[in-house]
Amino acid sequence: MAEPVPERVGLVFVSHSALIAQGLVELARQMAPTITLVAAGGRPDGGIGTDFDAIATGIALAENGAGAVVLCDLGSAILTAETALEFLDDEVRERVRIADAPLVEGGVAAAVAAEIGGDLDAVIAAAESSAGREPEARTDTAGGAVPGDSGTVSRTVTLRNRDGLHARPAADFVKLASTFDAAVTVNGKDAHSLLGIMSLGLTRGMKVEISGPDERSRAAVDALADLIETGFGEE
Repeated sequence: MAEPVPERVGLVFVSHSALIAQGLVELARQMAPTITLVAAGGRPDGGIGTDFDAIATGIALAENGAGAVVLCDLGSAILTAETALEFLDDEVRERVRIADAPLVEGGVAAAVAAEIGGDLDAVIAAAESSAGREPEARTDTAGGAVPGDSGTVSRTVTLRNRDGLHARPAADFVKLASTFDAAVTVNGKDAHSLLGIMSLGLTRGMKVEISGPDERSRAAVDALADLIETGFGEE
């Protein structure tokens, strides 16, 4: 018998524009295909604004027991979302959080965190944090990850993607990094942080240094460097 798919945190995107909310679902779906993503944008008549019923329904759809995170575009959207939370049962309300994060950047980061199995706190943290910084590691251009003078391991590769390390390959990178119990950085940024990696602005032809603090990071460094060298299947 197949193992049951674990419950994942769902997301609700609240915008004054139905098109913005729907577009964000479409974008995030590319990186989080198994997550419940709900668009709650615009007014019932199609106009600009927010709708209490749409937000409440969205929360009900997104919250499947693991929790739900709500992301909003403007202050009045937050107020409407907060009102919707007040009408939830106490037990459900404890599993629903409104993220203090930009709608698009936070929404994409939260979707990836949910996709890799993050709990409610992890998804909120992904939405609200731009990136964590790790100590820089020595660069080495040899074929495999090699130990540095301080015991670090690192490997430098060239980014081959035509469009650079944009959202989808960055999400694939973070998903792979999450499978290793190891601290790894990408040009000094935490390899587990989607927003941190995307903030590097890596374009085709740029050098990318994958580094880990010790020998335990070697497998992760090599796997992530290999993924970059394949071009993420976009060539």
